[in-house]
Amino acid sequence: MNQLTYLLVIALTACMSCNDFLDVSDELTQEVTMDDVFENPAYTRRFHRYIYTGIPDMKYMVFNTDYNNPMDGLDAPWSPCSDELKASRNSTNTIPVSGYSSANAPYTRWSLYKQIRQCNLFLQYAKVIPGDVDQISEEELADMKNTARFFRAYYHYLLVELYGPVPLMTEVVDSNAADLDFARAPLDEVVNFIDAELAELSKLLPEQRLEDNERVKPTRGVALAVRAKLWVYAASPLLNGGYAEALEVTNTDGTRLFPDRDNNKWQKALNALQELIDWAETGAYELHTVYNPDGTVNAAQSLYQLQQVYNKEIIWAATNNSFGAVNSDGQDRSCTPRTEGVGQTALGVLQDMVDDFFMADGLSIEESPNYTEEGFSDYVNEIPASPIMGGVTPVITTQVSNMYLNREPRFYDAVFFQGRRWHISGREIFFHDGGNNGKTGGMYSRTGYLPYKGYCKELYNSGSFKKSQFRPSILFRLGEFYLLYAEVLNEVNPSDRRIIEYVDRVRVRAGIPRLADIKPQIIGDKELQREAIRKEMRVELFMEGQRYFNVRRWMVAEDGQESPQGGWVKGMNLDSKDPKEEFHKRKNVELRLFERRMYLYPLPLNEVQKSRKLVQNPGWE
Repeated sequence: MNQLTYLLVIALTACMSCNDFLDVSDELTQEVTMDDVFENPAYTRRFHRYIYTGIPDMKYMVFNTDYNNPMDGLDAPWSPCSDELKASRNSTNTIPVSGYSSANAPYTRWSLYKQIRQCNLFLQYAKVIPGDVDQISEEELADMKNTARFFRAYYHYLLVELYGPVPLMTEVVDSNAADLDFARAPLDEVVNFIDAELAELSKLLPEQRLEDNERVKPTRGVALAVRAKLWVYAASPLLNGGYAEALEVTNTDGTRLFPDRDNNKWQKALNALQELIDWAETGAYELHTVYNPDGTVNAAQSLYQLQQVYNKEIIWAATNNSFGAVNSDGQDRSCTPRTEGVGQTALGVLQDMVDDFFMADGLSIEESPNYTEEGFSDYVNEIPASPIMGGVTPVITTQVSNMYLNREPRFYDAVFFQGRRWHISGREIFFHDGGNNGKTGGMYSRTGYLPYKGYCKELYNSGSFKKSQFRPSILFRLGEFYLLYAEVLNEVNPSDRRIIEYVDRVRVRAGIPRLADIKPQIIGDKELQREAIRKEMRVELFMEGQRYFNVRRWMVAEDGQESPQGGWVKGMNLDSKDPKEEFHKRKNVELRLFERRMYLYPLPLNEVQKSRKLVQNPGWE
């Protein structure tokens, strides 16, 4: 049967049983031919819309960290699988504890080949459709094809991020072809394809899309951002000769998949980043900053609003709304105390993460003279007058541990801790044994903290309060790229003054002193600047899905390295019935597993087993 006229329903049933590379959308499973699809404007647009379905949902990080109900690699399990969060739901047999094999690794992205095939089909067969009532004009078709090219490149990028070299699929494959087996392309070949596509598309895609229903569509800035991030990965040790075991991996014909180290890739990364930074500084993007009447930065509102609404810092955001509602499943309910209207407390911030937030003086807790874990003091809650408490503003809690005082604004924006008051009820929240959110039932914070970053403070499961609120699911924002720019500048030329300048731009918006003012001695020192940049990324990008990949691309995730992902992670002592001294002692929460082979994710075992050409990543069988 000719490729153009095969029935989509046949393609679905046949291809799902043989090879994921040939899978296509199930939106059009009625018996229509390719001719039918691309002669009909409505069908054509439906076919094109499916291409968007591979965009990651960066706010779906709550559930299913065990084998019984796995998440997808296009969700956001990465914070609970790194040294940021502990998932409290299904707390046993979790991936960070038990590890995984190539047979049961749950967070696969292999399904993206379905969307990649959809892109290729669209690019080959879509055409102008004239009409008086409805039509696909030349202008609309050009934009749709550019978008399809972008997503084909972007989905290959997402595969590289997780697996390294992958099969490169740039053309429609006939489902009736005799050989439907595909080998992995060498990493440089995949990177160069993605790079060339994005470089061209950055000149073809619109500079901006302002309509709400178009915000998810790629723009020039999105193409530049993906291209810059791609080269950061390609230049980093994991994919640039630093993973010795990977250098031994070859295809069955002897072709090497991973390249030797090439320091010139840092310059390529810098060139790509520079193009994005230059474009941003024409006014396309800016750090979201709220100012007080006296001209000083209002860090608390800057950080809060950044996650709540579309703003000029966001380069690209998805329209997924997995925040859910506070009275139904979703991230918001999972970050809500049980006392606050059927909350679930299903996520906990690790003590390791809490400790890495800076102090208000911009120094770490180890460096700052203002940090102490001894004693308790009053903590002023910045919350509105509580209608539940008769409109009286509960200004001061009883007392909180001094370890939570004098911390930086990002800490208060991101972490809810023992004794802090909830923003609507004004109720103090306690996590100790016997406390109002202590160890009761199957779900409770295993660490004595809740994530607070991105939570909408207008939500409450009571009366006429708002129960849900859409927020953009941020994929790329300028703050991250300022820090990546500093990182790459440091690898190319540690004496470049822009390194500290761009880190300090992020710090100023966060309401803490500049490194240039408090640590001038690190300027020009490559190792000290690298350390400072990584610590800044740790805090600034908390819960944004980047930490998991950063510690792997840097290859610092093993025991004894700077950011080990294995070993004991800690929280507060939830077993204590004392809400003060005994509770505020660090306690081992979970013993996590990290093996060297986990630097790269395994290709799905079933794909490898049914192939004569597909080879596995190092260390996986």
